[in-house]
Amino acid sequence: MKLTFVHPCIGRRIGQRYIKSWQMEPLSVARLAGLTPPDIETSFFDDRMEKINFDASCDLVAISVETYTACRAYQIASEFRKRSVPVVMGGFHATLCTGEVSRFADHVITGDAEEAWPNFLDDFQAGKAKSLYLGTAATSLTNSTYDRSIFLDKRYLPIGLVETARGCNRKCAFCAIQVFFERSHRRRPFAEVIAEIKEQKKSKKLFFFVDDNFVSDLKVASEFLAELTPLNVRWITQMSIDAAHNPDFLQKLKSSGCEGVLIGFESLDAQTLKEVNKSFATMKGGYEVAMKNLTRAGIRIYGTFIFGNDNDTAQSFADAVEFANRHKFYIAAFNHLTPFPGTPLYERLKTSGRLSMPDWWLNPAYRYNMVPFEPKTLTAEQVRENCVKARKAFYSPTGILRRGFGKANRQSPFMFRHFFPINAMHRMEISIRDGFPLGDEAWRGELLEV
Repeated sequence: MKLTFVHPCIGRRIGQRYIKSWQMEPLSVARLAGLTPPDIETSFFDDRMEKINFDASCDLVAISVETYTACRAYQIASEFRKRSVPVVMGGFHATLCTGEVSRFADHVITGDAEEAWPNFLDDFQAGKAKSLYLGTAATSLTNSTYDRSIFLDKRYLPIGLVETARGCNRKCAFCAIQVFFERSHRRRPFAEVIAEIKEQKKSKKLFFFVDDNFVSDLKVASEFLAELTPLNVRWITQMSIDAAHNPDFLQKLKSSGCEGVLIGFESLDAQTLKEVNKSFATMKGGYEVAMKNLTRAGIRIYGTFIFGNDNDTAQSFADAVEFANRHKFYIAAFNHLTPFPGTPLYERLKTSGRLSMPDWWLNPAYRYNMVPFEPKTLTAEQVRENCVKARKAFYSPTGILRRGFGKANRQSPFMFRHFFPINAMHRMEISIRDGFPLGDEAWRGELLEV
């Protein structure tokens, strides 16, 4: 049996290169490959950086789908299915919009793949595969195997992706992660993660722990750091802001090799944070105290903000840029609020009649940066324009220069050496991202439904 994995891109604009900062290893594909029996011959196409050979011999195509890649995934599936090759889809969007995905795939897997994927493959080889397999959000992560050999001929950003835990126990109203994982959080056994890092250490100079929230369980995270510290590796991760109020934990982060953290600040407005279920961000003196602690510990920040909340005004964008510049963020993102299907945010906007594009991810008129709902205090276009303006202000040459020489950013020779190229890349991509299509603009096929 020949199985082909495909990782779809978000879309492709005619005559323009793909977004460089989006080209990291797709860890979900390595996980599926690790779960696949060795007697099945596998191949892999990454749609972001190579052409897919739709005529290559294969018996089954597997595509992991996110909301932003759904349109392109359905295009890819149609090309294979018109060649009589069956397609199986899974991933976040397959769980959040199972009925929709089932229209374009012969088989759908929801939830975690750890149990459902082997069961599906057994049934498929026996000629009795069902159209739907229901995974759960409570699967054990013990003995998680990742087959990274499928990445060997690809040129990804030089960052090693490792999953130390999965899920998040927060209840942020806009977040699809807490819906997918049912607000659960599970850690992999320390020994397995450490062994995986040691295996990649020779070829990777920086690791990204892709956990949805590294500090969902602060006590267990601290225990893991004690195991990690002797490895002497550099790493970054994602965490919620509340951990920044624990100086002892921040010191453990630093000692273990943490070079930076991605933190979702979302908004500087306390009422907005309350409305999106992030009031914990205002605890113990809020952001200002947290930032002082992070700077003192020498932890660099990738901060993200979202706009289009009910209390946002034009000043909200300027305030966020000023905050990010003043605290010398390593990099930052200024994006509009996105109503992902299945989230409390989506349901609230739908119920109130404010969704201008209910299925925005399939709407041919939708482009990256467009706001598919009606904000209360600003127009959708004003939110889009101000997001772009905020990015340009933050990534201005003067802003980059001043932030680059911030105390934390220049502490590490490794991170300082990469600061200016990384910020220059983000500056170049501002205009490329704006109006980026979902799906390939050059595709002229017909979407085939099951």
